[in-house]
Amino acid sequence: MNRLPILILPVMLAACGSIPKPDLTSAPATASGYVQRIDALDDQGPQINAVIAINPTALRDAAKAQALPGPLAGKTVLVKDNIETADPMPTTVGSLALKDNVTGRDAPLVARLRAAGVVILGKTNLSEWANIRGSRSSSGWSGVGGQTKNPHAIDRSPCGSSSGSGAAVAAGFAWAAIGTETDGSITCPASANGVVGFKPTVGLVSRRHIAPISHSQDTGGPMANTVRDAALLLAAMAGSDSGDPATQRADLHVQDFAEGIDTASLSGKRIGVMRRGVGNHPGVTALFDAALADLKRAGATLVDIDWEPDGQMYRDESLVLRWELKRDLTAWLKSLPGNPPVRSLADVIAWDKANAASELRWFGQDTFEAAERLTDEAAYRKARENSLRMAGKEGIDMLLARHNVNLLVFPTEGPAWAIDLITGGSSLPGIGMGSLPAIAGYPHLSVPMGAVEGLPVGLSIVAGQWADKAVLDAGAAYERARTSPLAKPGFKRWGE
Repeated sequence: MNRLPILILPVMLAACGSIPKPDLTSAPATASGYVQRIDALDDQGPQINAVIAINPTALRDAAKAQALPGPLAGKTVLVKDNIETADPMPTTVGSLALKDNVTGRDAPLVARLRAAGVVILGKTNLSEWANIRGSRSSSGWSGVGGQTKNPHAIDRSPCGSSSGSGAAVAAGFAWAAIGTETDGSITCPASANGVVGFKPTVGLVSRRHIAPISHSQDTGGPMANTVRDAALLLAAMAGSDSGDPATQRADLHVQDFAEGIDTASLSGKRIGVMRRGVGNHPGVTALFDAALADLKRAGATLVDIDWEPDGQMYRDESLVLRWELKRDLTAWLKSLPGNPPVRSLADVIAWDKANAASELRWFGQDTFEAAERLTDEAAYRKARENSLRMAGKEGIDMLLARHNVNLLVFPTEGPAWAIDLITGGSSLPGIGMGSLPAIAGYPHLSVPMGAVEGLPVGLSIVAGQWADKAVLDAGAAYERARTSPLAKPGFKRWGE
């Protein structure tokens, strides 16, 4: 892959000494060990292509962080490459147009992580422009990083757009990673790669200095091996930011999200089972039924819910995302220091056309072009009002109240589909309802619940606005009750 900057990894490896054969059964515990593992499995061997850049100061930072207090001191974290960091690494959003975009700025969520002792190990690959460029995209492909592979089956999709973050955690390339989500971009990669992914309430974590799609739905979130680890990261990331109006109320809801999580219980909890989100694949259905049995044995009362959202919700969401993309992405591009070759969505469209051989070979930019043509602000405002109401007040809020339940559950997504750069590939239909919490801006957790033919599948847990702690507690309690075995990455093609 085209790791950027290309000279960093060899220099760091020289500092680490000789490269031992990687142990595929366990991840390392040091920054230097993770760097060696990335070289052995991301650049060589199966070539997972999850990591775009290695932070040249990571080893030095790790040595200093060990002396800091707190549970995150010295923990290595990879950051999705649409999030700015002050380290000398470019923020490319996967596009070759921004291959030299070294901003020198920390996104507030990154600054908060550093303050907690986290070591920023590097940047992860992603679906280019967070998977909003074209309708026939391949999840996990970018012009900078190429195609990310799923460590469980390297010919299977890692899902997008936080594909590199999910694959990196699964492959043991860092202790944890940070992803971003507009609709499914944290939870789907978490499910496909067999890791924990948490999309917090929109407004709990600042989005400033993150390449945007939609100010209505964007948020950063943790991806980790356990719910407890995700909770620790969220506690460090969360907080109000004067540069992001959506976070005005965040400090009212920030807490130690990991406190008590090791003993959190499902006893007395009423959980709504979203039957219309299960689909009809027998393997997924059997796995979900086993998860429901685990929840029940852990003390939860299960309530079947036969409901699905009005199709207008998805139609209106599409308009909202395209309208906000044009304005929000252009504003971010204009804010970049230096002299990037693109300063607006229109510039990106023109740049891609001029560099079609490297950027547009596999799929186009029809979504970008449709967004650039939008001019009807009244239609946008109506669409946002409608989609928010249908997902929130008349969706999750209504379901929780009508059925007197605390949480909603459904399979996050089906097993990973085959990577197909020509057609883009496709997931199994009818599985999951992740657009509800995405549009409403409510918390959504995906926890591994087992595997179908060796391919991971996640359990989604959803609740109302600001109920992040309740969702994380429920996820940790489910982890302890889970009886289905989890798949382990094989770093081979599916079936081999």
